[in-house]
Amino acid sequence: MPLHLHLIDAIVAALDEIIIDQRYADKVIERIFKKNRKWGARDRKFVAESIYEIIRHRRRFEYIADSSESWDLLAAYLFQSMNELPNWEEFERLDLDQMKKRNSEEKPPQVANSFPDWLHELGQAEFTDQWTKLMNALNRPAEVFLRVNTLKAQTLPLIAELANEEIEAEVVKSSEFQLPSTLKLAKRKNVFTTQAFRSGYFEVQDAGSQLVAPLVDVAPGMRVVDACAGAGGKSLHLAALMKNKGKIISMDIHDWKLKELKVRAARGGVDIIETKLIDSSKTIKRLENSFDRVLLDVPCSGLGVLRRNPDTKWKLTMIEIDRLILLQREIISDYSGMCKPGGKMVYATCSILHRENEDQVKWFLASPEGAHWTLEKEERIWPHVHGFDGFYAAVLKKN
Repeated sequence: MPLHLHLIDAIVAALDEIIIDQRYADKVIERIFKKNRKWGARDRKFVAESIYEIIRHRRRFEYIADSSESWDLLAAYLFQSMNELPNWEEFERLDLDQMKKRNSEEKPPQVANSFPDWLHELGQAEFTDQWTKLMNALNRPAEVFLRVNTLKAQTLPLIAELANEEIEAEVVKSSEFQLPSTLKLAKRKNVFTTQAFRSGYFEVQDAGSQLVAPLVDVAPGMRVVDACAGAGGKSLHLAALMKNKGKIISMDIHDWKLKELKVRAARGGVDIIETKLIDSSKTIKRLENSFDRVLLDVPCSGLGVLRRNPDTKWKLTMIEIDRLILLQREIISDYSGMCKPGGKMVYATCSILHRENEDQVKWFLASPEGAHWTLEKEERIWPHVHGFDGFYAAVLKKN
């Protein structure tokens, strides 16, 4: 498509916000689209894809342009797809011959795959020969997956209904996992404007994320707590698995996320969810031995979902990972008390790191709080193996 300067200016302004001001890419793009409501679907697609690709491959583009300026990163991105640059004054100072040379020469793996040195070293130490495959997989743009809301819709009729709105979706087939209510879009489209979405027939949720709720092993009539619920994707999935019978308490420390969950629950025809703000440790204490099932989808580094949030690579630090590890231990120690004897708890993250996953479960089981628990199973979803976001989940039983 021809390069329109107003779109290019928007991309550069967004890059400045994300790189210099450390804002989240998805929020920046959302704000740009709200400001430019007259843009068509093609313009939006071009802007969003360009921003995400530049952020995703930022280190490689810095290397090609020999600069970290937003205009120069854009130049390296355009150069890579066009092998030339528009005749604009913003690009005049760039040396095209040097860019060609740097583009074609072999680069160190952390530059070629655009990962910070510290994260590359950590990945190599944890995953050895699998790390390059993981980096490649985490750099691929994520596909769009839907979870059919079985309280209101069925898979095949929903596929037909989406087709009427010119959205092609297919059932996800997996030799390893059961995904009966998971659809994948053939092409990325805005599904939020469809009548099917407004009617609550589906939620947008990665296939990897959809594998967590079934591990909680719920049944209609149970009392369940989703203790780090966020905006409630897994709470809504649990409600569907429980056939909207029983009770789910969805808790979080952020009230705005719980408000969003209420909106989603109303749209999806779910009325067994009660939201509860965690405003002190007493909130958890009061609920000791109250639930048949406990889901702890804990705060984590998010390294399993880099396909969706590529800016995480540049914002994350080892200090933050260490802080999260302590927080995860605090949550699993304190929140596990909400489970009744004979009940089950699922500890889950969207991280690929062993230190946030298997190592944390081992630590918990060796702690005083873990003395009454046994590990039933662990599940790993790998981006480079399964093609979904990276997730980990451990199913624990309280004796």
